[in-house]
Amino acid sequence: TGSKLPAEAELMVRFGVSRSTVREAVKILQTENIVDIRQGQGTFLCAMPGLADDPLGLRFADQEELIAQLLETRLLIEPSVAALAAGRRTQRQLQEMKLLLDSVTTNLTRFFRNQPHFDAFEHYVIPHLVEQKKNSPDKKIRIWSAGCSTGEEPYTIAMILKDILHPPYGFEIMASDLSLKSLMVGRQGFYPESRITGVPEKYLGRFFTKTPEGYQVNADVMSTIRFDYHNLKYAPTTRNLDIVFCRNVLIYFDEAAQLEVINHFWDAMAPHSYLYIGHSESLFGMRTKFEFLKTDWACLYQKNI
Repeated sequence: TGSKLPAEAELMVRFGVSRSTVREAVKILQTENIVDIRQGQGTFLCAMPGLADDPLGLRFADQEELIAQLLETRLLIEPSVAALAAGRRTQRQLQEMKLLLDSVTTNLTRFFRNQPHFDAFEHYVIPHLVEQKKNSPDKKIRIWSAGCSTGEEPYTIAMILKDILHPPYGFEIMASDLSLKSLMVGRQGFYPESRITGVPEKYLGRFFTKTPEGYQVNADVMSTIRFDYHNLKYAPTTRNLDIVFCRNVLIYFDEAAQLEVINHFWDAMAPHSYLYIGHSESLFGMRTKFEFLKTDWACLYQKNI
């Protein structure tokens, strides 16, 4: 229902809309099956137009911020309210839904974020995979960066592998995200100087080209990564993945969706493979087949069958 929000007045001032618009936003969000607001929390149900009956499972800390995000993209500001209430979505509104999706799913990221993860990657995971593939005709290491945001994570992975992996071994990286805007940044591979913090000097000189505006990732690194849109609610078509990075993404899903995502990973991964999740995330208490793995550098999970 259109019950009063805790920060109703603040939202009115912030977006220059009337109290009735804020209340109408809450009403439409629930009656149009776009979100489910219960006990002060909001779950975004309609990721893209036409998917109202297929919940995405994205979570928000509170309904106030959820409404704020919607108002910020003007999705429910007049005259859109009347059209949405009548079930008519204009082209502008479809675009605004995409902008909303970008605004609520773009994560803070940086190169070499959580360095211990990459230390374990370099000193434990890759050596073990190389040993496993020593007597196999398949010398390629396949990696998925799920929820790659603007590309810093997959580029970090690629740089490390370009540095430590030598023939006959090779690698390929699939990088996916729900945000089309973020994927475009990743595909372009250009970052202002402020975003390069954390990249070791040896990598900066070898894998980037400095320009007056910032740094461009070199073509030999970019060619190892395939950026693509993917909704983690659905199973990937890729199989035999050796490593999956899905860090600081599960927190956006409810418990049921989290388990669904983890099961998709299991099905897509090779018999002996490794899963990275965020340092604040855990599979504890979840009915999953993954085994907890503690290395000298970081903790992660493994599939070992």
